Amino acid sequence: MLTPDQKAIVKATVPALEAHGETITRTFYASMFAAHPELLNIFNPANQQTGKQARSLAASVLAYAAHIDHPEVLGGMVGRIAHKHVSLEVRPEHYPIVGEHLLGAIAQVLGDAATPEILDAWAAAYGQLADLMIGIEKGMYDAGAEQPGGWRDFRPFRVARKVTESRVITSFVLEPVGGGPLPAYQPGQYLSLKVKVPGQERWQIRQYSLSDAPSREHYRISVKREDGGLVSGHLHDTVQEGDELLVHVPAGDFVLQRSERPVVLISGGVGITPMLAMVQTLAREGSQRPVTFIHAAQNGSVHAFRDDVARLTREYPHFRKVVFYDDAQPGDVLGTHHDVAGRLSLDAVRGALPAGDAEFYFCGPAGFSGAVEALLDELQVPAERRFTETFGPSQSFAPVIPG
Repeated sequence: MLTPDQKAIVKATVPALEAHGETITRTFYASMFAAHPELLNIFNPANQQTGKQARSLAASVLAYAAHIDHPEVLGGMVGRIAHKHVSLEVRPEHYPIVGEHLLGAIAQVLGDAATPEILDAWAAAYGQLADLMIGIEKGMYDAGAEQPGGWRDFRPFRVARKVTESRVITSFVLEPVGGGPLPAYQPGQYLSLKVKVPGQERWQIRQYSLSDAPSREHYRISVKREDGGLVSGHLHDTVQEGDELLVHVPAGDFVLQRSERPVVLISGGVGITPMLAMVQTLAREGSQRPVTFIHAAQNGSVHAFRDDVARLTREYPHFRKVVFYDDAQPGDVLGTHHDVAGRLSLDAVRGALPAGDAEFYFCGPAGFSGAVEALLDELQVPAERRFTETFGPSQSFAPVIPG
């Protein structure tokens, strides 16, 4: 356990880590990968190259230090990290490796300022956190394997169908090799795929939202082709029906809450995928909850699932949609393909919002999610009724192994 003096030391180091946090985390990653290149089979190298992962880890370390007296306030963040770790197959034996190189990076960057007392305090803090995460993740691994149809690690699935949804998004319907019923998942969760791209030395792991209501026979993911995306390009161009992919049991804490409140689903681009799973689940269950579906796309060529949403509009009486195109093309018909020309705005959606204390779910790129947060601030929506997923490394607390 951390002593009171060690807690005080950890909190006192926050200004130094604020000043040098990204340098420390870049040093940490370089050192760890040099000593343990096998961990490159877990981490997404693209996030290392852009610096996103270093910034994420730096922000996370600071959050942990700031709340060292009351780590329970970070419970939701810890849960999100644990889901990500489990989807990556992070194991207890990885934690000492991370701790060794994180402390080494702090010592290297801070130099003489990193006294033995500071390093001992951070070693104790990291050890306490590692024990907490290992315990949580063990429970999640066990639950994933012991549920009906569950499994451990990555399991082979066959691509039963490959469907083009837009110019940039393709769906993959996956069935387990060997058959058998699949465990149910909560709408909003994701699958991890473990892929060996031809010509690449390392395995690649990526997460993709499940884009359909839960089924016991198959899973569906819908993948956007990213510019220069190693795995997304491989899935779009190379993987065909009948091929096999390694799949992890579903994970993720961005899920539809089981309440009676109205639901507002706000998505940008490929962020539509978990929203589609949520609304299709409500429709299939015959839910009476009012649903407002707000989606922003560049134009019709990249607008996926347009027919699915149109069908929900016809068949689900509690559903209404507002679709924005910010760069509508000549063939994009206002009132048919989209409802508003321009970017998402409060004035354009205010009339479509349900009465009462609605729950707001939003998903998309970081810039889009920031704009939605500002919109919800204007509406004075409290934090407990906001649920979000941002694609890419989380900027929230993740002091162990962010994905």
